[in-house]
Amino acid sequence: MLIAQITDLHVVDRGQKLAGVLDTNAMARAALAHLNTLVPRPDVVLVTGDLAEHGQASEYAVLRELLDGLVMPYYVIPGNHDRRTPLLAAFAAHAESSSSGFVQYAIDSYPVRLVALDTVSEGRQDGLLCSARLTWLAETLAGARDRPTLLFMHHPPFATGIWWLDTAGLVGAAALRQVVARHPQVGRIICGHIHRSIQTTWGGTLVTVAPSTAYQVHLDLGPERPPQCILEPPACQLHVFDGQGFVTHTSYVNWPQQPIDVSSFLGDWEAVKAERRARQAALPETARRDPRGAQAPWRRED
Repeated sequence: MLIAQITDLHVVDRGQKLAGVLDTNAMARAALAHLNTLVPRPDVVLVTGDLAEHGQASEYAVLRELLDGLVMPYYVIPGNHDRRTPLLAAFAAHAESSSSGFVQYAIDSYPVRLVALDTVSEGRQDGLLCSARLTWLAETLAGARDRPTLLFMHHPPFATGIWWLDTAGLVGAAALRQVVARHPQVGRIICGHIHRSIQTTWGGTLVTVAPSTAYQVHLDLGPERPPQCILEPPACQLHVFDGQGFVTHTSYVNWPQQPIDVSSFLGDWEAVKAERRARQAALPETARRDPRGAQAPWRRED
């Protein structure tokens, strides 16, 4: 299964630019066109928050028009720039609310179970996981322990080292870690918010943060430096589930896509290829087999 992720689109009203200078609508359009041209085609697209800059219904109408151009299904969750009520009104077929009113739900129609978690504290930059949300997640995960699961949310649950964003982190992350650690079927957690590609192990699984389709945050790991953003290439992430586990790739938008044949760097490529195939065939079966194992290989050890 191939899961595409885009995040932090920051769409604005039609004909406007973010802060009057950045055409985030055009950048979102380019990212979606990029997803439509990928081969193989993603099975689903997850949009992990900060869909609109101001959380206004008019902005969601623009974004809905853009997202409906995708040739594959998509699902959305809110970020700290979003507002739940207009988001749910615009994307009723692409998101759901729990009984407590948070935008969180599970999708069970794919080989991987997709679980959306709402980390938003409306009107604030930092995220929050209250007891209601954590209880919902624990019950949702407990209901399908035999299904490989991907959890998608906006705020990363760990400190990134970019101090000014870490001060707007996720309250309740320690309690979330305990929930995730009890559910080894969670093979990946994917997030947005930071506008950079970041990965870490956490709670017994791997957490990845996707770059923005708009601007990126400047990589500055110094203490208490002023916030800075940078126009590095926009990107999406592709999460591949092969039955053994997850592998994540970053795919850049509006960047040279023409492959360059580097086989000549290796000398006589046909001879090199034949030698590598022979070497692989000569390996014992145990050495060729994926080390993650054959019995429910996607599942972490309890």
